[in-house]
Amino acid sequence: MIRDTVKAAQIAAMKAGDKDRTAATRSIMAKIKDKDIELRTKGDAPDDDAMVTDVLQKMAKQRRESIDMFESGGRTELAAAEKMELSVIEEFLPAQLSEEDTAALIDGIKSELGADSMKDMGRVMGELKKRHGTEIDMSKASAMVKAALG
Repeated sequence: MIRDTVKAAQIAAMKAGDKDRTAATRSIMAKIKDKDIELRTKGDAPDDDAMVTDVLQKMAKQRRESIDMFESGGRTELAAAEKMELSVIEEFLPAQLSEEDTAALIDGIKSELGADSMKDMGRVMGELKKRHGTEIDMSKASAMVKAALG
C-alpha cells in the first residue's frame, strides 16, 4: 500500500534528520488523513491505493501551479521549495502512462462509446478516469481528449 510506503519514508527521513523530506512526507500524511475523515462522513470507502493516488495527484498539480506562479513572479527560492516537495510527492505516485499509451486509450474509449464531438467529452473523460485514473495525469488527458474530439 502506498500509505505504508509514505509512512516508512517519513520515519526514515526523521531518523536521517532530513527536515525538508520530513516536512514533505508529513504534509502528504496530513492530506491523506484529511481525505480519510472526509470519506468517513460520506460512508463510501474506495480502494485505499486509488484514494491515496488521487490525493497525491492533486498535491502534485497544486505544486506545479505554485511553481509556475512563483517563477513568473521572480520568487525562485519559493519555487525551489515547491520543486523539492513535488519531487517527494512524485516518488510515491504510480508510474504514469506515456502520451502514446494515453492517446491509444482515449481512441479506444472514443470508438467504444461512439464519441465524435465535444458534446461527448464528459462521457469520455468519465470513462477514462474510471478505468485509468490512477495511471494518467487527468489534466494532460483532458487536453488530449479535447484534441481527439475537436
